Amino acid sequence: MKLIVDMNLSPRWVTLLASAGMEAAHWSTLGAANAPDLEIMAFARMHDCVVLTHDLDFGAILAATHGEKPSVVQIRAEDISPDVIGNQVIIALRQMASELEEGSLLTIDSNRTRLRILPLRRNE
Repeated sequence: MKLIVDMNLSPRWVTLLASAGMEAAHWSTLGAANAPDLEIMAFARMHDCVVLTHDLDFGAILAATHGEKPSVVQIRAEDISPDVIGNQVIIALRQMASELEEGSLLTIDSNRTRLRILPLRRNE
C-alpha cells in the first residue's frame, strides 16, 4: 500500500509510516502546496495510493462523486501528531489493508476506528 500524506499533516508521518514498512510520501514532495483536494484525489487514484488526511473534505468528495477510489484514511483526533496517534493509525492500516486496497474510507479517532466500503451510499 502506498500512502500520500496530505498537507494538513506533518511530514513526520512519512518517517513514522516508513519505519513501519509502509511506502509514503508527503504531498509537498509530489505537488503544489495549495493544490485543491480534487487534484490530490486524482493523483492518488492515478497512482493507486491511499490518502492520509485530517481533512473531512476528502470523505465529502467520495460521497458526492460516489467514488470507488482512492481510499481515504481520516484522522479525527484532537492531537494528530504521529507521536500521539501514530501507533493506532499503523495498526488500523495493517488491519484494514485489503479493504483499503479495494476502496474504502477509514476514519480513526482516539476512541474508535470506522471503515466504510466505497462507493459510499446514502444510508452510510
